[in-house]
Amino acid sequence: MHCQRRPAIVLTSGGLDSTTCLAIATSSQFRPVYTLSFDYGQRHRNELKAAADIAHRYQVAQHKVITIDLRQFGKSALTDEIAVPKDRNESTMTADIPITYVPARNTIFLSYTLAWAEVLDCRDVFIGVNAVDYSGYPDCRPEFIQAFEKMANLATKMTVADSAKPFVIHTPLIHLTKAQIIQRGIELGVDYSLTHSCYDPTLEGLACGHCDSCLLRKKGFAEAGIADPTKYAGKSE
Repeated sequence: MHCQRRPAIVLTSGGLDSTTCLAIATSSQFRPVYTLSFDYGQRHRNELKAAADIAHRYQVAQHKVITIDLRQFGKSALTDEIAVPKDRNESTMTADIPITYVPARNTIFLSYTLAWAEVLDCRDVFIGVNAVDYSGYPDCRPEFIQAFEKMANLATKMTVADSAKPFVIHTPLIHLTKAQIIQRGIELGVDYSLTHSCYDPTLEGLACGHCDSCLLRKKGFAEAGIADPTKYAGKSE
């Protein structure tokens, strides 16, 4: 049976989840695949090099980096002079929306992605949001994705002109645990040593091993029964 290939854009941060999303997109019917990253003033800008290296590894059609300065608004430990929380247990992580939440980040990212998708006449976008092992972020919930997708289909020329081909946001990881995401990635041949997840890396780019993102990453590899290839500060692994 012939399967028609169609283009897709994958939002990539250089992290574990978005890289798994990229592997899923490239292993399916989507061609060409484009990747989009954001330099938004984040303190963990190491992720941008990781995203570029991963895009090159997957030989994507084009990799774009959009520069926007969310430091102008602040109020996030990722874009402001606020300490990144360390060594928190999971109940503390999910008790409230954490200070590492960047106001409206995924709304902004998806809006830029939608603009590029319309230029490319691309109806499919992948984003690695997760509602299981996510750290309390409201813009990682299924309800948010559904609402944005509905808005996008009302707001773009391409979908109004051809409503038979709707804009779709693919969230293949949204109901998976971190361990399940890693297992899926391993099945697809993802090299997780290329990925970067830490919110507060050293100047040398080593993961701190203590922020929420590092702790969830460590837990995921442990539960998946797979060796963690991450280079952590002060440790040999």
